[in-house]
Amino acid sequence: MKRWLLVTTGRIARMENGRAQFPFPYQPYDIQEQFMQALYSALDQGKVGIFESPTGTGKSLSLICGALSWLSDHEERRRQEAAALLQEGEAALSTCTSQPSASSSSSEPDWITDFVQKKAERDLVSKLKEEELKRKKREERLEMIRNNVQLKYAMKRKSSEDDEALKLLQLSKEEQPETRGDQEDEELIVAEYESDDESKTRSRFCAAEEDTDDDLVEEHVTKIYYCSRTHSQLAQFVHEVQKSPFSKDISVVTLGSRQNLCVNEEVRRLGSIQRINDRCMEMQKNKHEKHHDEEGVKRKRGPAKTVCPFNKASALQQMRDDLLGTVQDIEQLLKLGRETHSCPYYATRLAIPPAQLVVLPYQMLLHEATRRAAGVQLKGQVVIIDEAHNLSDTLSCIHSAELTGAQLCRTHSQLSQYADRYKSRLKAKNLMYIKQILFVIEGLVRVLGGKVGQNPQSQTTTQTGTEMLTINNFLFKAQIDNINLFKLQRYFEKSMISRKLGGFVEKYAGSGVSLHVQSGSNKENRRTEGLNRYLQTLQSNQGAATVSPADQQGSSEAEKVLSASPMMQVEGFFMALTNSNTDGRVVVLRQGTLSESSVKFLLLNPAVHFAQVLKECRAVIIAGGTMQPVSDFKQELLFSAGVGEERITEFSCGHVIPPENILPLVLCSGPSGQELDFTFQNRDSPRMMDETGRILSNICNVVPGGVVCFFPSYEYSRRIISHWEASGALTRLANKKKIFQEPKKANQVEQVLSEFSRCIQRCAADSSSTLTGALLFSVVGGKMSEGINFSDDLGRCVVMVGMPYPNIKSPELQEKMSYLDKHLPHAGGRSPGQALIENLCMKAVNQSIGRAIRHRGDYSSMVLCDRRYARPATLSKLPTWIKDRTSTHASFGPAFAALRKFFLEKKQKQL
Repeated sequence: MKRWLLVTTGRIARMENGRAQFPFPYQPYDIQEQFMQALYSALDQGKVGIFESPTGTGKSLSLICGALSWLSDHEERRRQEAAALLQEGEAALSTCTSQPSASSSSSEPDWITDFVQKKAERDLVSKLKEEELKRKKREERLEMIRNNVQLKYAMKRKSSEDDEALKLLQLSKEEQPETRGDQEDEELIVAEYESDDESKTRSRFCAAEEDTDDDLVEEHVTKIYYCSRTHSQLAQFVHEVQKSPFSKDISVVTLGSRQNLCVNEEVRRLGSIQRINDRCMEMQKNKHEKHHDEEGVKRKRGPAKTVCPFNKASALQQMRDDLLGTVQDIEQLLKLGRETHSCPYYATRLAIPPAQLVVLPYQMLLHEATRRAAGVQLKGQVVIIDEAHNLSDTLSCIHSAELTGAQLCRTHSQLSQYADRYKSRLKAKNLMYIKQILFVIEGLVRVLGGKVGQNPQSQTTTQTGTEMLTINNFLFKAQIDNINLFKLQRYFEKSMISRKLGGFVEKYAGSGVSLHVQSGSNKENRRTEGLNRYLQTLQSNQGAATVSPADQQGSSEAEKVLSASPMMQVEGFFMALTNSNTDGRVVVLRQGTLSESSVKFLLLNPAVHFAQVLKECRAVIIAGGTMQPVSDFKQELLFSAGVGEERITEFSCGHVIPPENILPLVLCSGPSGQELDFTFQNRDSPRMMDETGRILSNICNVVPGGVVCFFPSYEYSRRIISHWEASGALTRLANKKKIFQEPKKANQVEQVLSEFSRCIQRCAADSSSTLTGALLFSVVGGKMSEGINFSDDLGRCVVMVGMPYPNIKSPELQEKMSYLDKHLPHAGGRSPGQALIENLCMKAVNQSIGRAIRHRGDYSSMVLCDRRYARPATLSKLPTWIKDRTSTHASFGPAFAALRKFFLEKKQKQL
């Protein structure tokens, strides 16, 4: 394994597989040059790279300029190699024509040998010529787009697509007699399912997702996939690309969900992602039906079907060309979509093959089914995963699934009604699979101690508590071990039963609690009587009486939740159960009533899903501001996925700020000499809480601007602040700094931060004010500990109270620890399970204290309040640029003196 540890400055020598210079918008820092050199080398050699570059060191630009420099060099090399091969092939052909081959010792005549040889050479030459022609056409087209030349394409649809849409139409209809009232329900019927063999059914089930014009389908060029956690991080990255020297020459596409990219206001108003997806899919299908109506295909009477006005082939093609020609973020894509009346969601998908840089969220890249649906192909490509400090947790989260008893009961009732309503129109194979799904759901409800067909809120569970089971044991306990879940999974995918059921529920049940029935319409009443019966049976054990008015008056939020069918979540849980028995566990949580109880699939081995990405890609770069500690990261995600030590390369660099601009302190005791030991047993003692208040009070006396104090949990934050209110410590703190608290709701974060910032600015401007700034109480792992910048005066000091260890009593965590102990090697006298706890804690600490330094001229202090931070093993897990400057203080006096001196010096420099 090759490791780069570049903490000192100094220009790195040019390496093999390296590059002497990189295009950059300004003179790069030394560590940026080193970063780009190491990145270039890793991509060229097809490595898996772990890259750590602290926030504020220009990591995004280094990634962009390093990776795109490699891509342009790689393309140039491939062009030269292809040209040389073509030249050789043509020369060999001309030689073969002029010189007859020597007599062959084989039994075949010479003319056959010559013919075979010439044919192989001719094929190679023609293939190379074809590829060269395609490349030139692609480059010319991009050049024309960038020069705003009006492009004209033939917009003819190919007959094969027409045939496919016609088949789709025919399959959704049944030959059996129908009543006129049911004709409009054709879109809700599952198409005929004849075989378990995927290859035979492929042509029968063609989702609108894959329905694109053949004219627009292209082969995938070599590209870089860049993914990050949030859309705001992706937008920030695209803005950096726009500032880079590559902005005029690179084709970039930003991917997102329909919820993020839809410009059809009628669809956007639906709110939930599932309802938006369902409506969009329905409109795609209607588009094809309309196309055939125009060509004279007779359609049965029924209401006119809505087609999305933004999804026209010509507009999509124009928008695809526009976004390939100019680098645009999601906001700009939405603006362009509204202006050109075209759909950004489908246009961005069409742009994937010719794009050189594809920017997308984690879920779309790391989840195989989502990746496939989006048209993302990883074979031989480069993947960069940014903000990857929580990659292992993210993978586990994406592939885990949870279902409540209420969701299971609702799905069972809805699917029963669906099958009952359309039983005369569904083929035997469909009914068989629907019955199997119902049988599995019954088994899951039985495990929770309930029964289907009864109100889950009125069913109390006899045995409460949490039970952890292997997948196989869970299947036996639920008595569903005789069901082939792989076949069910394929049925879900091919039949789109979840979407059909969603449409059925939305059309007839409204919120699922109160029915939207037109009292004057007998036909409508007749349609919904089955669902009415089901809703009535939900209210009583033996199907008595009606739905009570109180139950009908749910909040609008509850109605929104109920209106969407939970079948998608059920499908996700079924898929999770197809994991290997050793790779996951099922947590059965029984509490109070059946509706509150739940079954949850917990993925213990995220490497099993990451392995495919690592195997298919040419190179994978895992980057972050704080990647330490990386030992567990390599063990859990790379070695377990089959990556050899020789394929891994590490890069870690220092910060661009001068070393004297940070002051990290470890406090082992407080002003009164009280030892700081925030273990679970000691942290609630009044003495510890009072001492913490005294520490903060002293800090607020000498630190200007903003102080951010992180507590290990919301519960402890609530308890210590209540104690300070009662003791008067909070009032003393409020005399020096205005106090803010992290809000409970995520949508209030922006407002609190804005007020926090304004308060600090006002105090700085008003020298007569008694307040010197603001104090923000936050929680590690909360809304303020990641993705928020406390730059300059907003965060002159970050205080960490205690060590934020995860809840060791959590059954999920205990299971994860025992899994790691069993499957990973023990190192340094600690079990992998113990190392996991320590690493989870220190990753959270690193994320929180890294919020304060955001650029080269910034300065800040970090105060770690707990004697346990002084342990060498704990200190070693801090980022190198912080660890090297950290001083440990057994008593409070010297630490406070160092803090006061630090800020006095900064103040004098500014004068």
